[in-house]
Amino acid sequence: MFKRAIPAAILLFGGSIGAQAAEPGARGFLEDSKASLSMRTLYFNSDNRDGSADPSKTEEAAQGFVLRYESGFTQGTLGFGLDAQALQGITLDSGAGRHVGSGMIPSKGDGAADAWSSFGPTAKMRIAKTELRYGTLLPKLPILLSNDARVLPQSFTGGQVTSKDIDGLTLTGGLLEHAVGRASTDRTGLSVAGGTRDSNKFYFAGGDYEVTKALKAQYYFAQLEDFYNQNFLGLTHSLAIDSASAITTDLRYFRTTSSGANSSAAGRAQGYRVSGYTDDNNGEIDNDTWAAMVTYTNGGHAVALGYQQVGDGSNFVQPNQGSLVDKGAGGGSVYLPTDRMIQSFARAGERTRFGQYTYDFAPLGIPGLKASVAYLKGTDIKAQNAADQSEWERDMTLDYVIQSGSLRGLAFSVRNGKSNTDAGRNVEQNRFIINYTLSLL
Repeated sequence: MFKRAIPAAILLFGGSIGAQAAEPGARGFLEDSKASLSMRTLYFNSDNRDGSADPSKTEEAAQGFVLRYESGFTQGTLGFGLDAQALQGITLDSGAGRHVGSGMIPSKGDGAADAWSSFGPTAKMRIAKTELRYGTLLPKLPILLSNDARVLPQSFTGGQVTSKDIDGLTLTGGLLEHAVGRASTDRTGLSVAGGTRDSNKFYFAGGDYEVTKALKAQYYFAQLEDFYNQNFLGLTHSLAIDSASAITTDLRYFRTTSSGANSSAAGRAQGYRVSGYTDDNNGEIDNDTWAAMVTYTNGGHAVALGYQQVGDGSNFVQPNQGSLVDKGAGGGSVYLPTDRMIQSFARAGERTRFGQYTYDFAPLGIPGLKASVAYLKGTDIKAQNAADQSEWERDMTLDYVIQSGSLRGLAFSVRNGKSNTDAGRNVEQNRFIINYTLSLL
């Protein structure tokens, strides 16, 4: 039923607003065009200290280029446009024995590829404040986040419609069919962690509603065909205490249940299963996850405290291609406040308490400089035929963005993370990142 609901809703909604005028201020296809070149240099060092596999260390560096073009829309009630992005990655330093699943550079033989690239166009159409896009997409939604934690971003292909015709309400829906991993040039289907089969159907719909200027409510539904259905509810509220301080509250709830092949033993036996702990070790998805986070800001200080609880039935899931044959397709994000440098704290039964302190040095006369430290502790992790497990992670970051002059916008980031876990391998990571975006149009 849901498969037919989104196309029908899009047609119905498009017909209801077809008579409205074009977006005010629109000048034209070429006149509103924009182009930029984003450059990222990343040194990545991950020391896998123990675990079931021999201790190993990933140490490599790469350069990424992302050329983006965004056209305007043709004039008239119905506007058309075209966007495109070209991605190029170049290996700066790697080698046999140091390329151990970093998820940053595609593999070639027993080492890293010298270079890799991809291209993705996106056709778009606009009616009033509703846009329909088809092609390459970089979703930033509670039910799916494009991962951008390495040299090049993860991308998806499919169709998406976004409407802002109702004041305060943003509606989004669509269908995604493939993904291109952050370390891959190939399109793959969509799956979950542990799944060896894929799906070409990820349906989603939902909305963000600004109840007041301080309160936003969210609801989204997603279905990864043959794997799961997921409902999400979210609330964010900002309370201003005075001109320099505020308290922000962020509440998130996910309900995820099996769908299609994952609902049957025969389907799971074919590879439509999830990894990690599940009831009866059957690989079926069944999970409730909720999280609450409160952030207090005062001048340059920000302190965040939170708690997250993952249900016992299975791990929390969102699309992840790490178990497919194309290893470069691995690496995904999840919309949880515990999704960090190394761990996501999303294992079955896991209860996580976390805190973070961030300081912005602008009040001290150093605008653009920020530092933060975070600590997360997860307990009660379910394991098959074993006692509950635990894990922790500590992350430190230092970021600086040049604020003026010819190099304005040039950004530097140093990151260190350390994780100890009973459920996997103890890891320490170091990253050094340089980002710069050059406007071309």
